[in-house]
Amino acid sequence: MAFTLRGRSLPDGEPIELWIHDDGTFAAEPIPGAELLAADGWILPGLVDAHCHVGIRFGGGAEDADGLVAQAVTERDAGVLLLRDAGSPVDTRHLDERADLPRIVRAGRHIAAPKRYIRGLPVDLEDESQLPDEVVRQARAGDGWVKLVGDWIDRDTGDLAPLWSDEILVEAIAAAHREGARVTAHVFGEDALPGLLAAGIDCVEHGTGLTDDTIAAMAAQGTALVPTLVNIDNFPEIADSATRFPVYAAHMRDLHARVADTVAAARDAGIPIYAGTDAGGSVRHGRIADEVAALGKAGLTPTEALGAASWAARTWLGYPSLQPGTSADLTVYAQDPCSGPDVLARPDLVMLRGAVVTRRAACA
Repeated sequence: MAFTLRGRSLPDGEPIELWIHDDGTFAAEPIPGAELLAADGWILPGLVDAHCHVGIRFGGGAEDADGLVAQAVTERDAGVLLLRDAGSPVDTRHLDERADLPRIVRAGRHIAAPKRYIRGLPVDLEDESQLPDEVVRQARAGDGWVKLVGDWIDRDTGDLAPLWSDEILVEAIAAAHREGARVTAHVFGEDALPGLLAAGIDCVEHGTGLTDDTIAAMAAQGTALVPTLVNIDNFPEIADSATRFPVYAAHMRDLHARVADTVAAARDAGIPIYAGTDAGGSVRHGRIADEVAALGKAGLTPTEALGAASWAARTWLGYPSLQPGTSADLTVYAQDPCSGPDVLARPDLVMLRGAVVTRRAACA
């Protein structure tokens, strides 16, 4: 069935009218007889969670088949129709067979060293010389992304420390790029960032340890940042549990205390910033509205923060919407979704691949 919608678009708020073919793509011209789904409201490309984990159970461990579907449905019902999975211990490709679930852009499994990340989640390499070959394997298993663990607590030093030498990072990231994959890294602290940036990494996850120098390097290189602020809120609790490592605990508290200033400095420097919740493990799925609100409190304008979870993130990941020939993935809101998380978290209409999956009374 063909559909049409009328409303206002963002970021400019201009009137927009859309037509959707029965094959689930946007049409370039009006379609006679198309069913009107919405005559007013705010129309957005489907929301994006640019850092989540479909496959990690809340509280830890690998998720089962029913749990995978439940995670994806939770995201979809919150209007999130595109997920960048930043590392999963389980194979989720069977979810692609369901047209009613969000698209997933996968980064394969985390790559780490023994005892330098959460047990059971990563591929652990006994020697860093194995990193380039493993990066190639994960690039071929994923959807154009590879995820490194850049730093984690080193119990011998009692603080965050890099996992990899600068030299092996150059070789590994070059290997990923030859495979056509982009590379991102989990980084909480300061020390791992210079080596990762010098090696040409494409994105930094969390980035709480950014300094003036590494912010300048990221801006010059166009390296993206996904701050995952709703997960950074857990840093004080992590610190409280780290009684055996007082230096690490103090470090985590400091990173948390200055994260808003860090993100604001990155934004002011022109670093591309995208919204990701780090859902899975310690953060429940479906919280993209909270992440958008947190980005706004950290210095992004309301429109920038929303774009970081919608049109800007889709372009970055290669899945634009609302354009002729693209998949009809959209959300509609009776109120301006820039007005706050309560509105953004409850879209009045959700359309995925041209099919209506959620419709509230406001869009009836």
